[in-house]
Formats: sequence, structure tokens, C-alpha cells
Amino acid sequence: MSAALEFLKRLRDDGCVRSADAWLSPLGGGVSSEIYLVHDGEERFVVKRALARLKVEAEWYADVARNRTEQKCLACVATILPGVVPAVRFARPDAGYFAMEYFGDDCANWKQLLLDGTCDPAHARTAGCVLGEIHRQTEGRPELRAQFDTGANFHQLRIAPYLLTTGERHPALRDAFIREAQRLMETRECLVHGDFSPKNILIKRQRLIVLDCEVAWYGDPSFDVAFLLNHFFLKGLYHAPRRPGLEEMILAFWQSYCARRPASRAIMERRVVQLLPLLMLARVDGKSPVEYLEAGRKEWVRRFVTHHLGGAGMDLETITSHWFDQAGSLSPVEAGT
Repeated sequence: MSAALEFLKRLRDDGCVRSADAWLSPLGGGVSSEIYLVHDGEERFVVKRALARLKVEAEWYADVARNRTEQKCLACVATILPGVVPAVRFARPDAGYFAMEYFGDDCANWKQLLLDGTCDPAHARTAGCVLGEIHRQTEGRPELRAQFDTGANFHQLRIAPYLLTTGERHPALRDAFIREAQRLMETRECLVHGDFSPKNILIKRQRLIVLDCEVAWYGDPSFDVAFLLNHFFLKGLYHAPRRPGLEEMILAFWQSYCARRPASRAIMERRVVQLLPLLMLARVDGKSPVEYLEAGRKEWVRRFVTHHLGGAGMDLETITSHWFDQAGSLSPVEAGT
């Protein structure tokens, strides 16, 4: 029996579908969960079930209890910014899945827009506003710190596969990765999405919808900021030497985010600039490498990070100008080769 048919049987057994001819269609975009669009008569909704082993080449296991963490995070964010996250329709904790609303076929995935060269600063400004507001409104709240005491999950899904694995593969840089991993795990300031990336953001006209918060953790907000910015940098490299506007998106996102948390700007920038090169290298040599950079550009990332890591006086503007100016001298390559 296929995975989709097995899941459909589970939904029938649990009384979650009513139509005799209900069927499931897979939704892509992730490596950590089974995600299906359920067609139940006139109704459509999304079901999600966490996987114990993630769908990547390297061995990567994580606690499926993160499925419940995601439900709690969706509920929390919905109280802060209604309509920014999907509403949970029902949950079956014992079976490890939940259902959420489907936003329709007219949504665009932000990652695909960026890969296609559609780089709209307005999208970046909205993302900065959303993330800044989530961080601002959850900062210093002990009840959320207790509710999202999910450091073990964050370690399994982010610290170990991104930072520690990459450090092991680059012995000369290993101490920098270990120090940053320890700093992140010791910082507990606000609710962190943990996977705030373009693949988890839908654009519906001018509306922005945030998905996939199973890595949610009460921790260091600079992780979310650096994580998203890293995707802008890497997609800028993908398009180089063409410059479709990702530099402007970085600035738009950063200014919008800081407008929501102005008092934190200086310390956030120091943290982001410290973490960003490590995440760049992690998306080349960690357990979850990006699929759209060819070998020569991956090697370019390795050289860039080795040269710039720990550079004195680096700020976000400087690292941005260095990255895009140097990438601008690359020769064109066929996308996806």
C-alpha cells in the first residue's frame, strides 16, 4: 500500500474524511513530513504527519513530537497576527498528525518566485514586519518560554545537522561552529519559528502566509533573521551574474524587521553577521544542502565563508556588498546544472 493510501485509510479510520471517493495528493517542499492535500467531496484541507527519519541523503532522525509543537506555534501566532498562519482544523496527537486549512490553488510559493527571478521588495518588507512582530510580542514571556521549551528538538533539526555537521566537515572552522551552536542554545528570548524560509511562505496577491513551524523554540531571534537572509544570498548566487533585486530585498527585510524591534538592532546585527556565514556553508556542506547550486558555485561559497568568517568590522551592509559584487564577476551557468 502506498503512503498516500495508508494515510487515507488512517483518516477514514479516525473519522476525518466523509466522502467515499476521498483522495490525497502529495504536497512537496519539505523533507521532514508527509504533507497531503485532502480532497473530501467539496472540502479540501491539508494534513501533515512528521517523519522520524527525514528525506535526505544523510542519516537524520528527529522526534515526531515536533508535530504537536507546530500546532501550538500556529495557535500562538494566530493570536498575534490573525490570518498569517493556517488555522488548525483538527488534530490526532496519538496518530501524530493534524489538519489545517488550504489556501487555494492561486497561492505562489515564495521560493519558486525567487528562483524564477521575481524579487519584490514589498514581499520582503512584509516578511520583516511579520517576523519582527512575532518576536516583539513573544519576547520576555515566561509562559511561552515554558510552552516552547523545545531545545532538544531545535538541536536535532537545526544545531546538529546544520552547525555541528558542517563544523565536522570543515575542521579548520570547527571551533567557530561549536561556539555559535553553544551560544544559540543558551539564548532564550522569544518565540523563534526555526524554519522561516521562502519555501515555507506563500504569497497570495499581497498577503503573506507562513507555514511549517515544527522547529519552533523559545530562543534566539537572530536565527530566524539569518536563516531567511541566507536564502536571499544563496538565490542571489544562483542568479549571478544577473542581479534581479535580491540585494534590495535584503535591505527591505532588514529595515522592516528592525522597525518592529528598534532597540534590538545593534545586538541583532552582530549576531546575524556572526551566524550568517556559518549558515551559508551549512547549506552547502550540512545535512540539508540546497539543490539549486551547481558544484562550482558551492565551491565559491566555501571560499567566501573561509575568507570572511570572523572578519573584523563586518556589518550586514558590508557582507551584502562583498557577496553580490564578487558574485557579479561569475560567468553565467545554466540554472539547475
